Amino acid sequence: MQLGMIGLGKMGNFMSQRLMQGGHAVIGYDPNEKARQALIDAGGKAVDSMDKLIKALKAPRAVWLMVPAGKVVDETVKALAGKLSKGDVVIDGGNSNYKDDQRHAAQLAKKGIDFVDCGTSGGVWGLKEGYSMMVGGDKQVVNRLKPLFETLAPGKNKGWGHVGPVSSGHFVKMVHNGIEYGLMQAYAEGFAIFKHKEEFNLDLEQIAQIWRYGSVVRSWLLDLTADALKKNPEMQDIAPYVVDSGEGRWTIEAAIDLNVPAPIITASLIERLRSRDGDSFSDKLLSAMRNEFGGHAMKKE
Repeated sequence: MQLGMIGLGKMGNFMSQRLMQGGHAVIGYDPNEKARQALIDAGGKAVDSMDKLIKALKAPRAVWLMVPAGKVVDETVKALAGKLSKGDVVIDGGNSNYKDDQRHAAQLAKKGIDFVDCGTSGGVWGLKEGYSMMVGGDKQVVNRLKPLFETLAPGKNKGWGHVGPVSSGHFVKMVHNGIEYGLMQAYAEGFAIFKHKEEFNLDLEQIAQIWRYGSVVRSWLLDLTADALKKNPEMQDIAPYVVDSGEGRWTIEAAIDLNVPAPIITASLIERLRSRDGDSFSDKLLSAMRNEFGGHAMKKE
């Protein structure tokens, strides 16, 4: 099957390589020349404009987007709406908000162009291990694209699925990432407790390795944690600053809209926000309050 890939960053190129290994033809476009060259070096074909990409693809065309969510996806979908034809399909494989999917699908439908959203997980390991994909869209359209999903997945019938209508794929991926926030926070807090129990001089990597086999808390995240601890046991030269892609926030917003309590996911996001406040006014004010009502000592800078 032939596919156009827009966005040849690390993930886009890795996905393209896996598709080519599975016998699919990939033609890629990215404004960055080095990104295009990386696809060419991997055996694919790259072009330097969206017009050339569309011209090179056989109808009905399938164009996969791996570009940053938000404004860039908006601009790309708008451009494609004016260039693609009835019966073509656009697949958003990035981390778009599911509400944006609904808007994009309606925008493309006016031109008879189909839209599929694919929540994708697997990161840089996907090229070797395969990607977990949560797909939303019309059933007939998804079936037409089935060979692509089967190739990208860990196995033909595992690690991917058509979860529902347009926008449901990114909705499921959004909650997936919210759960991921909570899992990561729990691991981080547990190992921090170990680190501060200095009298035991615990080997954190050893503990992670023990837990990887037979433990009820074993997981791929734990595997990665063990690798990180092996490479850098003291976490040297790593700033205590944790970013978020936005999907944790969206998950919490959805939970509120649906009246579903999600305290763990919410707390994990708050901890990420807290990590960015190197000069916490709230902590200073808390210390001042304790001093005011109880005369408790305040630590000076």
